Amino acid sequence: MSGCFDNIYFPDMEAVVERRNLISSISAGTLFFFGWWIMIDNAANEDFEPAYHTPGVIASVGVFMINAVSNAQVRGETYGTSCIGQTGARVWLIMGFLLLFGSLIAASWILFGAYVVPAKPHPWPGVAIFLQNAFIFFSAIVFKFGRTEEHW
Repeated sequence: MSGCFDNIYFPDMEAVVERRNLISSISAGTLFFFGWWIMIDNAANEDFEPAYHTPGVIASVGVFMINAVSNAQVRGETYGTSCIGQTGARVWLIMGFLLLFGSLIAASWILFGAYVVPAKPHPWPGVAIFLQNAFIFFSAIVFKFGRTEEHW
């Protein structure tokens, strides 16, 4: 699953390839941080409904679920048997992706249903909700597929 760019050779980028896990984990953490930072800034707004925190919390749970299983467990290449096995790891991964996609769709729904269609004068809270979930989604993708498990 990870390693989409393993066969691409960059002659001047050997230092980057050696630090692939470090770079991807720092960039994923930064994206996750900015997502929640935007939302915390938005929570101080007067016309913000507290229930709109729900998609961000669900997306954060999805990030945990996606990165809780390794790629070797999903492929069935582990030496020991785990408590859920290969099928359970795949179901767990799909459920994590469903939570992430669902929270991104819910953030879009909140943006358009509560802020854009009623033509509120300040749609920033809806935009912040969408940006939070988009940043969390991209951080999960970067953290899952940007790392390699060869060094473990």
